Amino acid sequence: MKRIVTVQDISCVGRCSLTVALPIISAMGVEASVLPTALLSSHTLFPDPAICDLTQQIPAITRHWKSIGVTFDGIYTGYLGSMEQLDIISGFIDEFRGDGFVFIDPVMGDHGRLYAGFTPEYVRRMACFCSKGDVIVPNITEACLMLEMEYIGDSYTESDLRQILAGLTRLGADKAVLTGVSMEPGRLGAAGYDGKSGEYFLCMGDRVEGTFHGTGDIFASVCVGALAKGDCLRQAVETAVGFTAESIRRTAGEQRDRRFGVNFEQALPLLTDGGNSLEFMK
Repeated sequence: MKRIVTVQDISCVGRCSLTVALPIISAMGVEASVLPTALLSSHTLFPDPAICDLTQQIPAITRHWKSIGVTFDGIYTGYLGSMEQLDIISGFIDEFRGDGFVFIDPVMGDHGRLYAGFTPEYVRRMACFCSKGDVIVPNITEACLMLEMEYIGDSYTESDLRQILAGLTRLGADKAVLTGVSMEPGRLGAAGYDGKSGEYFLCMGDRVEGTFHGTGDIFASVCVGALAKGDCLRQAVETAVGFTAESIRRTAGEQRDRRFGVNFEQALPLLTDGGNSLEFMK
């Protein structure tokens, strides 16, 4: 069985980060280890969460792993809350990547702006950090920030997407996936590019109107699980787009505070070996 380590925070309430990555990757038949960067009582869309920064614990955890011979087939990084964490996890990747792949989700903004607490300097450091990745998966906002391009909402052409993806691979990763892509009304998905082979592709699903928290974490976690099982990047992105869209569909009719996240749990059987028909993606 393949073993992935995912490096991001634990938000105890509100489906995102590790509470999304751990069940999804596990359901796909991949062992999921975790390196938590912070503990929050809830994610930050809820007011005044209690927060425990775990930056100083990371070196001790990684030293222990080294002493007992732990290895990984892949490293998946998500939300990293500071430049210090970027530096520490950069060293962690150098020490533990081995023959595995490195998958970086540069979580730092959406809808044309940075999340609270991040700065232009953090953006520059994240762009450098992305050179550690084999695959990077920013949304359009994050890509534009790292490439110092103007964000223009949903008005991107296919030529624009190709330009952005090529720019992302020039940051150092061989492959890039751009999430939150909409080329026509009612459709939403992702675009991918392999800088070595030159392959470009689009994977689109039906769009459900509204704001749904945590969908980027769902998408990235499914991609990681699929890549760990041996799927090519295009197959992994197709699965992730389909599963994310299905999770949103199951959430849209619920009369519940959207801050609690997307109902991915009831869709998990679609990712298991017993659910390989994955009719929702066709």
